[in-house]
Amino acid sequence: MATADDGQRAQPKKMTSNVKSRPGSCPHAASSHPRAQEQTRPCFFQIHFALADALFTLRGMKRRGFLPSIILACCVVFAGCATSGGGKQRTMLPGAKRVLFLGDSITHSGQYVDAVDAYFFTRFPGRRIEFLNLGLPSETVSGLSEPGHADGKFPRPDLHERLERVLAKTRPDVVIACYGMNDGIYLPFADERFARFTNGLMRLRERVAVAGAKLIHVTPPIFDEAKGKGPGYGETLDRYADWMVAQRAANWNVVDVHGPMHRYLAQRRQTDTNFALAGDGVHPGETGHWIIAQQILRHLGARDVSHAESATAMVRVHLHGEQILKLVQQRQRILKDAWLTATGHERPGMNKGLPLTEAEQRAHDLEEQVRKLATDPASK
Repeated sequence: MATADDGQRAQPKKMTSNVKSRPGSCPHAASSHPRAQEQTRPCFFQIHFALADALFTLRGMKRRGFLPSIILACCVVFAGCATSGGGKQRTMLPGAKRVLFLGDSITHSGQYVDAVDAYFFTRFPGRRIEFLNLGLPSETVSGLSEPGHADGKFPRPDLHERLERVLAKTRPDVVIACYGMNDGIYLPFADERFARFTNGLMRLRERVAVAGAKLIHVTPPIFDEAKGKGPGYGETLDRYADWMVAQRAANWNVVDVHGPMHRYLAQRRQTDTNFALAGDGVHPGETGHWIIAQQILRHLGARDVSHAESATAMVRVHLHGEQILKLVQQRQRILKDAWLTATGHERPGMNKGLPLTEAEQRAHDLEEQVRKLATDPASK
């Protein structure tokens, strides 16, 4: 059974049709899940960021769907301008100096974290925000583990075993947590498992609040039953994600990546029935990770990523964008292993990181290279 344990980076197969869709865009495709049928909100960013769209795509792609009523669409545009200070992008992560990512092997794999980090370097080179990735493969927020997990070698790690240490040592201003993929244990929906998941999230919220940090939840990515082994598990995660989104009414800060991934997959499968965001049904490839990063960035206030096809396309607005992304990836790998080692965990088989002092020095050196590129006058 494929599970979110080993950080596999499944690569999506190429589409056989010449028609492409933008990750995170709003397809008009049908799916068995209601999220795949709903349209995304009308996007007045298309008008305000036409230049960014030209930079990102000149390939005749479909644009987002607008409400059929022109009057309603104009109202949405007007409301968007009114709430955004006349079109000026609001400050993203105001006052934050350190952002901590928590999650399972999908987070540990790190591509979406790399993309968020690179976005800030290419857009706001003067800001100093450290993004730490402490995702741990196999982990759950529910504390559940199926019998014989990992061929009986070890049970799934429980986030709450290490959470207090991680928060105390990293002292984040913001925590971005993505859980759920492993929490239903790859079985059909059951009230008992669901209660353990929701209670685990509540405990996470309480601990982060005590630490004085802001918490941003991310819904679990989709489970693709056409590729993975777990009959009924797609619906389980649909229900987990729906519940999380519904908590916005209780002032939870929730980024929905589940719905956009459903919609993107449904559209691509209209023209390529073998297309997959995750080759094993669980671990997203580059496209899936970009959809996650895209939704997080949009939630934070980014208004120039909706039409980017990938993290690479996103950084190309900067002269040295691709070099910056590669250096960010190197830096993230060094810090991830070092911080996981320094904070401790119960997951065997992990890389032993450098001593934290040494890792931070190497990370600092890489950061200086990134900032030199990011602030190059020739890139203006």
